[in-house]
Order: sequence, then structure tokens, then C-alpha cells
Amino acid sequence: MAKVYATGKRKTAIAKVWVSAPGKGTITVNGVDFEAWLGGHETIKKRVRQPLALTKQETSFDIVADTLGGGYSAQADALRHGISKALASMD
Repeated sequence: MAKVYATGKRKTAIAKVWVSAPGKGTITVNGVDFEAWLGGHETIKKRVRQPLALTKQETSFDIVADTLGGGYSAQADALRHGISKALASMD
């Protein structure tokens, strides 16, 4: 089982991201399920999942992240940055 750590940043938001493989595609942010964390913000959810969609690995990894600073949008972008960096280091 591979586990990679990466840090993503956006404005004043920081995301500490752990990506584990193999996985089932679950994303947990600040101890809360990803869907509950962002609620009805579908466009923001899509932005976070973009690195996984581009590499066609939506269900290949489990992701656990801690975010702080900024608002939901900046935290989501920091999370996306962290996921991208983790995927790049796994490759």
C-alpha cells in the first residue's frame, strides 16, 4: 500500500493531503465526508476532483486532508493543488 503526503496552497488556505493507493475513491476533509464538507457547491466539488478525473483515477485512491485558513473556495483549491502534487509524486 502506497501512501503519499503533499501540501497544497491557495491564497491564505493550506491543505495537508494524504493519498493512499489502492483505494475506493473516498475523500475525507477535516474528519468529515467530502460531500458533507462542501454541501451543495457542485462546481467547487468538480474543481477538487479535476486532477483525479484528468488521470482517470477517480476510484483508485483514498484521500484524507486537513485544511485551514481562507474560505471554502480557497480551501478547495488548496486541496486540488495538494491532490495534484501527490498524484505527480506517485507517478
